[in-house]
Amino acid sequence: MAVTATTPATRPPAAPATSRAGAAAVTAALVLLVAGLAVVDITQGTAAVGAGEVFKALTGRADPADASVVVASRLPRMAAGLLVGALLGMAGATLQAISRNVLASPDTLAVNAGSYLALGLAAVTGVSLPLLASSGVAFAGGLVAVSVVLGLSGLGAGTVRLVLAGSALALGLTAVTEGLLQLFPQETQGLYKWNQGSIAQSGFDGVAQLAPLGVAGLLGLLLVARRIDALALGDDAARGLGVPVRATRVTAVVCAALLSAAAVTLAGPIGFVGLCAPALVRPLARRFRGFTRAHASLPLAGLTGAALVLGSDVLLRALVPTDLAVAVPTGVVTSLVGAVFLIVMATRLKDTAAAAAPDRLRIRSRTVFVTTTAVLVAVLVGVTIASVLLGDSKLLLGDVVNWTQSRAGRAVSFVLDTRVPRVLAALLAGAALALAGTLVQAVTRNPLAEPGVLGVSGGAALGAVLLVTTVPLAGSWSVAGAAFTGAAVSSIIVFGLAARGGFQQNRLVLVGIGMATGSTALVSLLIVLTDPFNAAKALTWLSGSTYGRTLPDIAPLAAVLALGVAVAVLRRAELDLVSLDEDTPRLLGLSLARGRLCFLLLSVLLAATAVAAAGTIGFVGLVAPHAARALVGRPHVRVIPVSVLLGAALVCTADLLGRTVIAPAQLGAGLMTAVIGTPYFLHLLVRSRR
Repeated sequence: MAVTATTPATRPPAAPATSRAGAAAVTAALVLLVAGLAVVDITQGTAAVGAGEVFKALTGRADPADASVVVASRLPRMAAGLLVGALLGMAGATLQAISRNVLASPDTLAVNAGSYLALGLAAVTGVSLPLLASSGVAFAGGLVAVSVVLGLSGLGAGTVRLVLAGSALALGLTAVTEGLLQLFPQETQGLYKWNQGSIAQSGFDGVAQLAPLGVAGLLGLLLVARRIDALALGDDAARGLGVPVRATRVTAVVCAALLSAAAVTLAGPIGFVGLCAPALVRPLARRFRGFTRAHASLPLAGLTGAALVLGSDVLLRALVPTDLAVAVPTGVVTSLVGAVFLIVMATRLKDTAAAAAPDRLRIRSRTVFVTTTAVLVAVLVGVTIASVLLGDSKLLLGDVVNWTQSRAGRAVSFVLDTRVPRVLAALLAGAALALAGTLVQAVTRNPLAEPGVLGVSGGAALGAVLLVTTVPLAGSWSVAGAAFTGAAVSSIIVFGLAARGGFQQNRLVLVGIGMATGSTALVSLLIVLTDPFNAAKALTWLSGSTYGRTLPDIAPLAAVLALGVAVAVLRRAELDLVSLDEDTPRLLGLSLARGRLCFLLLSVLLAATAVAAAGTIGFVGLVAPHAARALVGRPHVRVIPVSVLLGAALVCTADLLGRTVIAPAQLGAGLMTAVIGTPYFLHLLVRSRR
């Protein structure tokens, strides 16, 4: 895989005087921009305190009420925006420098997710920690997470591996944290809102306590700035210059984690600032050599980060009515900006990733296939029976027999009338997602492709939530149609942008991650802006829960899955050929473009209806096809049934565990699937390094 950061062969020559003057002019312009945004930011808010009142408050001539608004709310919010943006910008620049990867940031390296989990674990103990102690807990969590990601992907590794390792770990850690939120609602009250990211403050206490941590982190980085510059020459060259490579990286990662933890503690995760700010500085560094050194580029990235956060806050309050803008987290806006930025960056990257090596799988005999299928069918039957019988009310097989003959009592009938549809929803959604993943991986010949990673599920969720929040009485088929529309739009964008160059790994996955992030931010925005009843409905549905599903809800999924399985089985030979290479299908007279389009449309339809029926459930489309190929080999006549059985069993098991482990409370199937799937996904990444 490609290392996207360029490694200069020699140290750049000394900056000429004109370059230094230009760098100084750029710095001054950026300072003026940040100052202007800060001035505008303190004039915006819900209270009727405009520029005139703010000026009077700053000069001590304002009404006490107006002065209170400015001093207790506006100025602390502005200061928090400056501090958080600066910290995240410097942290992102540091992580990108030491990993030599332009997509490294506190978001993509799971630093924020690690801090979130650490604070969640601290919260469930019931101990109320002061702000600095909370920052220490967040620092420890973020440091452990980024160490795991860098250890799994390898420092200086390719873009996809780094981002996928970070994204997968972030998803798993977030799932665990959200499980804690549901298990300990009283102890973790307010943690979910904090996770959305907001720079709103009540007074200067938080800023004053955490600013010294930011200064300490920056000083630490400036002390090793020359060593960080040397790392840009490559590990061997840096060692040749006497730079301790490992110690320098450890020091830089610790400082970056400290900066991120301070920002996260103060305002919650503010997405993608750490990614965008260094990327905006990079073109300036190419033009003005004064910015090529870390001691100059790190503060400049901090200034750029401050401009991004304040600019997002100003833009939000300028475009959205004041009473609604106060409810929209700053992190949602920066995530939207970052998603667009990530997609644009992915389309401009030179994708030098080699074609995926064929799986080194042994050829399995027919006996192995038959035995595997029989075992999986037995497992699926057992899990299904257990799912029907177990839950907050335990039943017997005789109860089920009586229910099927309409001879069961009222209580048993009520339990089975609600339980059987959700078991069916889990089975069908798992099977559909597994089949969709099998088709996408075959068509794109990309082992990391699946509907969730590629943004298809996110687009489906956005379409469905848009309908749920705007038309509360929408029926099952309408929700399925909206989900398909959202999935189709996101698929057209992702596959259209990735088609250039033949669906290469880096571009396809990075565009997909950007689309998934943007969809998630838009969904959060819809939930925040809608009324509480519709928001609760959307949140319940989004958690990947099968709760409340009825037979009409899963009817579209059953129909689409039957169609998908029939088409995939009938065209299994074409699927084998398409998954081989570009030339073989053409030599045999097959239309490669038409075949790809057909299979991709089918996979989008499967993913969309699965999301509409059971919410967003990740990892199934990735894990099931890999496991199926490992068990029975590459022919799709064997992979399709085994993958479908594995997907159904995985989601049904996750749903069963979520319903029974903490009964009568419940965890969504999506959360449990993420917890189960994350370790396997990371195992795949580690194994692919060998």
